[in-house]
Amino acid sequence: MVDLGRMRLYPLSDGFFRLDGGAMFGIVPKALWEKDFPPDGRNRILLGVRPLLIDTGRELILVDTGIGDRWDEKARSIYGIERNPTLFQSLSSYGFEAGDVNVVINTHLHFDHAGGNVVMDEVGRLRPAFPKARYVIQAGEWREALCPNERTRGSYRKEDFLPLKESGQLELIDGDREIVEGIHLMRVSGHNRYMQLVRIESEGRVALFLSDLVPTSGHLRYPYIAAYDLYPLETLRYKREILKEASEERWLLIFEHDPKVSMGYVRITDEGPYLETVEV
Repeated sequence: MVDLGRMRLYPLSDGFFRLDGGAMFGIVPKALWEKDFPPDGRNRILLGVRPLLIDTGRELILVDTGIGDRWDEKARSIYGIERNPTLFQSLSSYGFEAGDVNVVINTHLHFDHAGGNVVMDEVGRLRPAFPKARYVIQAGEWREALCPNERTRGSYRKEDFLPLKESGQLELIDGDREIVEGIHLMRVSGHNRYMQLVRIESEGRVALFLSDLVPTSGHLRYPYIAAYDLYPLETLRYKREILKEASEERWLLIFEHDPKVSMGYVRITDEGPYLETVEV
């Protein structure tokens, strides 16, 4: 837990999963990334699943919902899914439950960010996992997720988000938006066209939830861009702009997929970015 002005930030977990290390680091040679992110026998690296809970003092806001539990054994094996702890266990460890959450922000709708949006009830129907929350999603991302192409189809599962519309809890927005005082959504392209970052500001302090713009601390270096990114040069542009401002203004950066590092402050030096980690 970290205090940010009047707000309180709770780093959560929905466990871990694995993706191909070469895909995660794109054009960067394995010899450069394998020391910090050692691959297993299938060349997969361990990644964390780290949603964030924000207590503004008036509302509880959940950023992303993890990978969820609706996976068969084949998929669990492919992605090396280990849900320990689960998102709900993580919430409970801080004294919260699903019904306490007022707002859910999906940075985008890929399965490792939106898989916990819904749960299956006792009669086998999918319903929103957070019954009192509005779910805030970029309208463009909603459209892309409903009509994926051959490259993006594997990243989306419609059952992760269609029940939100049916329940009336879906809120679609276009572009940048302050949804609650001090909570700003920033649309960026690169990983996909309509991802949104979450900028948190209170009493002059700023934190930024990076989502997949900078998924791990290992991706702070500018050329370390995942092959999963649909628009890598746009990722590069946004990384340059945002990390420069974060360094100059001393923003707290929050990583979603680093298996070890949850938060830290970056300083851009002539030798590259240096990260000062924060214990939580």
